Amino acid sequence: MNTITPLYLHKLPQLNEVFGFLNSGKHLNRLADHRLWAELERERDAYEMLFGALGYTLRLDDRGFAWFHFDEASSNVSKTTRQLALLFMLAFEFQADVGLNLGRFTDWLIDDKLLSALVEKNRMLLEAEGLADQDQLEQLLKAASNYGFAAIEGNSWRLLPAVFRYLDRFEELATAREPTASLPTLSEESEPE
Repeated sequence: MNTITPLYLHKLPQLNEVFGFLNSGKHLNRLADHRLWAELERERDAYEMLFGALGYTLRLDDRGFAWFHFDEASSNVSKTTRQLALLFMLAFEFQADVGLNLGRFTDWLIDDKLLSALVEKNRMLLEAEGLADQDQLEQLLKAASNYGFAAIEGNSWRLLPAVFRYLDRFEELATAREPTASLPTLSEESEPE
């Protein structure tokens, strides 16, 4: 059995802060939480071992974010989680349509202009999810910042690396929906009789 001796805990001076941060359901991001990320990355093995001994599964993604993972997927997805998934999906779709690289979403600025365009283009879908106007999207982005998915920059937001969790899932779903059989080519079609 792996244990961490009390003598080793002196190497984890930010332990209380890291644990409190992750235990509150937040994502720790390299871009927003430099000091905590540096320690977590430097002492990764110790943190994984300690949190594992406490019954937590620490996940660190090399793209720059960490979180506590729980295997028991709840069938009751929270309203906020569902709304965030919708907002991120619509933002990714919109940005892809204008030719932006989805993997560089941390470079995007989510501002009033983008939110207004999302509402205009997807009004019925957003209303069905209780997000009828731009003010509600802004409140949702404030919630996203509370959970480590976005950072407030003045009157705008920037998506943080933790959003890769959503993007990865969107890509999985898109791949799963692609048809496995291709359409017949002209040479495969039977000729008319």
